[in-house]
Amino acid sequence: MRRTAGLSWVGCVAVSVTLVACGGGGGASSSSPTSPTTNPGQPSQPTLAACSVIGGFAAAAIGDVQSIVKGTQCSSANTPVVLLNLKDKDGQQVGRCSGTIISRRAVLTAAHCLLGEAASVLVYQGTGVQIPSASIHAHPTYRESDNSGLDVGVVLTSADLDHPIVPLLLSRDASVGEQAVIAGWGNDEFGSSATAPKAALTVISAVYSNYLQTEISATGSGVCSGDSGGPILLAQGGVWSIGGITSAASTGGSCTVGSNYFTNIRNASVQSFVTGLVPDATQR
Repeated sequence: MRRTAGLSWVGCVAVSVTLVACGGGGGASSSSPTSPTTNPGQPSQPTLAACSVIGGFAAAAIGDVQSIVKGTQCSSANTPVVLLNLKDKDGQQVGRCSGTIISRRAVLTAAHCLLGEAASVLVYQGTGVQIPSASIHAHPTYRESDNSGLDVGVVLTSADLDHPIVPLLLSRDASVGEQAVIAGWGNDEFGSSATAPKAALTVISAVYSNYLQTEISATGSGVCSGDSGGPILLAQGGVWSIGGITSAASTGGSCTVGSNYFTNIRNASVQSFVTGLVPDATQR
């Protein structure tokens, strides 16, 4: 995307800092969105529990927690949405992001999470030991100083991940008006950091070649600091699949208003980058 005032990363920094004109779907502002019609081959989705989509459930002892901004705190016992603890060259914590397991040894995330001071990643699945990265990869067009690139990254791990794998939705485009699920380990609207993944329903408001867009006003739910790299999930053939990667928000300094942006997994360069690194990624 072009540099736009109020566009902020949603989350790799350890301390929440608003960064003007950073993140975003990348290089897509010159493209036109699809017309506001739903995909005729995609049936409307019934109201559902967002946590069930990411393989978890609403924790009975916690109940509905207003987090990921108007979402529900989920169980981390069997979710593919993981926490990425970012480490510098000395092993010190420099931030945290979210990600999604796309193969036994690969996590999909945002490019901006893997640049700057980040030299390695520890993948936390919500339980058990953290899995160290074997290597980290940001899309070659993405630069922190110029958000015209594609904000997508891949973490390859040094050991197998044992939580479910989520497919990439490469067979069709998202549709304006389509129901979607967002998920991540980011802050809630009060600035509290997550201790478990959260999920919420949202609606696609625009589809560009490089990114998908949603409006917080449509459902009240949105992403916040720490959710970067998490998925926006769309249903295809009865399977919830990754339609995009959480990248940025135009919020005016608040996670409760504005627009959210997700790098479009259907972008040809994004597809090539991800499948080149993870040839065994499941596709829908």
